[in-house]
Amino acid sequence: MSAPAKTFDRLARPYRLLEWIAFGPLLERARFQHLYQLRDCQRILLLGDGDGRVLSRLCALAPAAHIDTLDLSAGMLARAASRLTPADRTRVIFRQANALQAGYPPTAYDAVVTFFFLDCFTDSQVSALIARMQPALTADALWLFADFAEPAHGWRRLRAKIWLAVMYAFFRWQTGLSTRRLPASEALLLSAGFTMRAETSFQGGFVRSAVFAKPPVAR
Repeated sequence: MSAPAKTFDRLARPYRLLEWIAFGPLLERARFQHLYQLRDCQRILLLGDGDGRVLSRLCALAPAAHIDTLDLSAGMLARAASRLTPADRTRVIFRQANALQAGYPPTAYDAVVTFFFLDCFTDSQVSALIARMQPALTADALWLFADFAEPAHGWRRLRAKIWLAVMYAFFRWQTGLSTRRLPASEALLLSAGFTMRAETSFQGGFVRSAVFAKPPVAR
């Protein structure tokens, strides 16, 4: 959960440690699971990457790509920039902005990445963000997604509900985040016309990583 509240600045430095204490390498595995699919991309948009671990990995993985990384937290952007070599910084644009309000150039990106970011929004906000992003994506663009999820049933579902309640309470306390439950992000992407190209579940479905593709415009 690395998004919309200015007070995420206070978590910029300890964020990785806090994540490791809570989940070990699980969330990094989810982030990097399908990242290789962006190796040939030319222009990538990262939304809410937080402290820049994905940005750093992408710079190595996709050496020809130009990358825009957008976050509301200046502290997170500073941490992200500190991970890059001077050469890599020349092809990265850092934008401090609210993803729901920012402008995006038309048909500019062949990939957008939202890792543990959409969980900071409501269903209606996720729908609005998807609609806002659609014109900015090329016809066959990829949308890489990773986030928490609630398993369908059983003790894993109960465990997920407890963990999510704890996490939302923590981020509400630390950042003022108003969201209290997960949005149906994957279903909303599918209903907007995206198709699922690949998916991976971790810990019985508590964490999900997926690749969505924007269908080409019919001619």
